[in-house]
Amino acid sequence: MTFIRPNFRHPELSTNAIGQSIKSYEGALSTLCAGCGHDSISAAIIKSCFDLNLQPHKIAKISGIGCSSKTPTYFLGKAHGFNSVHGRMPSVTTGANMANRDLLYIGVSGDGDTASIGMGQFAHVVRRNLNMVYIVMNNGCYGLTKGQDSATADKGSASKKGVPSVFDSIDLCQLALQLGAGMVARSFSGDKHQLIPLIKAAIRHPGFAFIDVVSPCVTFNNTPASTKGYEWVRDHLEATGTIDFIPAKSEITIDYPPGTSRQVELHDGSELVLQKNAEDYDLSSRKAAMNRIEAVREQQHILTGLIYHNESAADTHGLINTVRQPLNELSQQTLCPGSGVLDSLNESLR
Repeated sequence: MTFIRPNFRHPELSTNAIGQSIKSYEGALSTLCAGCGHDSISAAIIKSCFDLNLQPHKIAKISGIGCSSKTPTYFLGKAHGFNSVHGRMPSVTTGANMANRDLLYIGVSGDGDTASIGMGQFAHVVRRNLNMVYIVMNNGCYGLTKGQDSATADKGSASKKGVPSVFDSIDLCQLALQLGAGMVARSFSGDKHQLIPLIKAAIRHPGFAFIDVVSPCVTFNNTPASTKGYEWVRDHLEATGTIDFIPAKSEITIDYPPGTSRQVELHDGSELVLQKNAEDYDLSSRKAAMNRIEAVREQQHILTGLIYHNESAADTHGLINTVRQPLNELSQQTLCPGSGVLDSLNESLR
């Protein structure tokens, strides 16, 4: 068999505002297990970039090691890409972002890649507020090494091996909130109507945007006793509200059922629109978001949707006052102005 996607597409395939068809945002055929939630996330990324009229060559997709970190092969085949060492995606993304801030950076990771070996890297990329989209494909297990529990496996839940986890789990959304992320959301790979608007909003968010996506592993962690399986997740979802994304200067209209809604305006004029439910809370309050996650968790449910949103914090470039021009476009004279400049700088510090 072949894993090369066929080139043929329908001659009347629709295009977006920049003349690109959905084919321009695809990658190779997936080699993941049939039914894997990760493929649904890849499809959501493809649809989001297509709808936002992004140029694929202006996107950089970076990952670590794991089933999730294989997925950049399956989307945005014309984008820049780098598959890094296990748990080191954040530092590679940081280096690339410092060199060229003009690209859109999409980091893809897994629950093992982020919550275990990459925990230290995750903590620092959040607190630095790097301008990137950070997506965790969270299945609660190590799919590449036969399904051992990961650090996000809920206490008492059981995977295919049948032994309940005896350890408390790490909630990555709560951790991202505590570390200062500007946008925090959680979704389910089987809910594209919620996930796609969240990815669009994360792309438009200036600074660090984090999305934890529960993505069932159909091979090792899809039993009725697993809190990361399709059956359990579908029966225990609790959403912050119905979500839609309205691009800037778009003629798209929305029609919500009776009730109130909240419009979250992003820096480019786009809007994330949320239809409130009865238990709505202040999305700009980190404390309220933490309390809501914990309250839902105590009910043995999973809180999905936009959990926290704050655009006021400066991103890494603003914090350390970097140059606007990408480093690879700077001249030798600018990068190495000579010993005289260094002497003057040293003298000013005496």
